[in-house]
Amino acid sequence: MSAPHVAATPDSRPGLTRTGMVVLLTGPFLANLDLFITNVALPSIAHDLHAPAGALELVASGYAVTYAAFLVLAGRLGDRSGRRRLFAVGLVAFTATSVLAGIAPTTTTLVLARFAQGAAAAQMTPQVLATLQTVFDGPARARAISRYAVAGGLSAVAGQLVGGALIAADLFGLGWRTVFLVNLPVGLVAVLLVRRTVPETRSPSRPALDLPGVVLLVVVLVGLLVPLVEGPTLGWPLWCAGMLVLAALAAVVLVAVERRTEQRGRLPLLPPALLRLPSMRRGLPVLAVFFLAVSGFLFAFALTSQDLLGLSAFWSGVAVTPVTIAYVATSFAVPTLLRRHGRAVLAVGGIVQGAGFAATAALVVSAPSGPPVVLVLIALALSGAGQALGVGALFRSVLADVPPHLAGVGGGVMVTVQQTALAFGVAVLGTLFTSLLPVGHAVAVLAVGAALVATQLVVAVAARTLPRLVS
Repeated sequence: MSAPHVAATPDSRPGLTRTGMVVLLTGPFLANLDLFITNVALPSIAHDLHAPAGALELVASGYAVTYAAFLVLAGRLGDRSGRRRLFAVGLVAFTATSVLAGIAPTTTTLVLARFAQGAAAAQMTPQVLATLQTVFDGPARARAISRYAVAGGLSAVAGQLVGGALIAADLFGLGWRTVFLVNLPVGLVAVLLVRRTVPETRSPSRPALDLPGVVLLVVVLVGLLVPLVEGPTLGWPLWCAGMLVLAALAAVVLVAVERRTEQRGRLPLLPPALLRLPSMRRGLPVLAVFFLAVSGFLFAFALTSQDLLGLSAFWSGVAVTPVTIAYVATSFAVPTLLRRHGRAVLAVGGIVQGAGFAATAALVVSAPSGPPVVLVLIALALSGAGQALGVGALFRSVLADVPPHLAGVGGGVMVTVQQTALAFGVAVLGTLFTSLLPVGHAVAVLAVGAALVATQLVVAVAARTLPRLVS
């Protein structure tokens, strides 16, 4: 017996059981996990497959590019053809491509599997947010979005730890392959449960796909993301600048095409009316700044803990555990805090995370040979708690005004901005960090720390400009 099938309207909201919630949250958890878990496996992949540096970059970046590039299209397809259906197809494809990556005999096969894996991940994530927005309302929706934030954020901050643990365990002698094959049992269980536990929802209308918008958006995102993820490693060659110019030109054309499509009475892939909603217009820039800082911090911390403090990849992952624990513990309190204090939660989150960034940088610089463990744990816990407050508040704020019939597109836009900001954070703050390392570790750490604190001050101030949250 399957879960109910409806075209969800405000007066007809299908239910979602706890099991269904867990099945849905499997999507963003696995999708974000595979953004970060691979990094720690790259040295083993290089040794086993004799992979050149350029190919290793594609193993990591290929997934991120296709993941971000197809999110909005996947959201539109879910609104049109059924969100549970697209989620299930994406889950099956993600599981299958994870296996292909895990058994890849050559570097080329692995790279192709990672591109396909990213596209499959894109099919899952917007369907989750759209379903949660459709089946819940009021405080229940706030709790559901907070749980989404827990799943996605937990997998992001725990990715390096899980990857390091799997490689260190070397299960069945599989080495790095387990970081991909671990998705198989989780994916299979979710696939078997999805039809019985997740209700089918879709937009009451059947919006067209807007193929010109699809092509232009893919050109914009690929032209932006490829240079961002490849440029810092390759030394910013000329073709990176060319792709950024192409992305800018395509963005200008995309805006014109989408406006004309809307003026003709059709629904474009990126509805300008959607982006004019106060929650989207004001919230997306704040979300971008926030996640830029998150990825920049994780990147700089990984390099600092290994290069400066001398930790292995595994213990570097273990070192970030306080962030994970504090993130999870705080996330469960976010719905109640949002109900009582609204957008002020985001401002507090920015301040707390900024304090954690500042304290971590100060401790590393003041005692590079071995900062006091207890103080480091407190500083990292502050970062995790602030991140949880910010993520929970931002996701709710950005989606607050999005109507149910545009839930898939709205979720796709939000996650696309999030993923682009994650890539931009590594590119900008990572480049700043590595360029200052020859001057000295202390200078590099302090410079990035100051930049991170500045982003959180921006977030705290900008929180006041967001629409008030209504339970």
